[in-house]
Amino acid sequence: MTGEWFTETLHPAVAQRFRVEKVVYRDKTEHQDLVIFENAAFGRILALDGVIQTTTGDEFVYHEMLAHVPILAHGRARQVLIIGGGDGGMLRRCLMHAGVEKVTMVEIDRSVVDLCREYLPSISDGAFDDPRTDLVIADGCRFVKETDQRYDVIIVDSTDPIGPGAVLFTPEFYADCKRCLTPGGVFVNQNGVPFLDEGEQPRTYAKLRVLFRDVWAYGAPVPTYYGGLMTFGWASDDPALRALPVEEIRRRFEAARIETRWYTPELHAASFAVPRLVLDILER
Repeated sequence: MTGEWFTETLHPAVAQRFRVEKVVYRDKTEHQDLVIFENAAFGRILALDGVIQTTTGDEFVYHEMLAHVPILAHGRARQVLIIGGGDGGMLRRCLMHAGVEKVTMVEIDRSVVDLCREYLPSISDGAFDDPRTDLVIADGCRFVKETDQRYDVIIVDSTDPIGPGAVLFTPEFYADCKRCLTPGGVFVNQNGVPFLDEGEQPRTYAKLRVLFRDVWAYGAPVPTYYGGLMTFGWASDDPALRALPVEEIRRRFEAARIETRWYTPELHAASFAVPRLVLDILER
């Protein structure tokens, strides 16, 4: 495979290719086919079942926006739940917030965690060793159905709604997540690229609207996830959290004293101003 091209065909009508400089690791885990390889532009790349999941080159865009936006919007998050996120990048960003007392991360595939810690260590950067980390190797759907714990922020850092990740886009899963939230809590999830995944977002928002008072989307242009703006689902029973003025977001950000490469308070506020393509979905 070295010297060849890795072709991702997530979408039926288009594909993207990455030149493979070196295969770092490849195996079939209990749940999926996993490959880690090096690319001159994006660094080390993790792919599961033929679909790119993350790269050391641009992971910060995705992880910062999906973690810092809900935590800073909430303002008092103490308990955070991550479903998925085996590479540890989301865990790392959540733990940057000193007010967060514990982050419970539920990942179905132990191999993904172990291999990312070994071959992509810069993404988690020691987060798995933080005493506030509670790593649970389990089915995320079953976890939220059975747990008696409550969380201020729930982040679903999942694969696309195919294969093992499909169950994380069901009405039952969303209802169980709502049950696990504290009053005024925030739920966010990765929700694909609307230009190429037009059907995914309407289905997600229709399911969330019956559960939460405020359902919306925000986005970021992540180079790896081709097709334009990548959107994140947003749901809460407190509409004020989505409408915080930039000055308040900046105050919270500066108090948190965290370093970012993409996230800014201004970008936080602006990210909820979605294009007409997404508005048409949200306003159906």
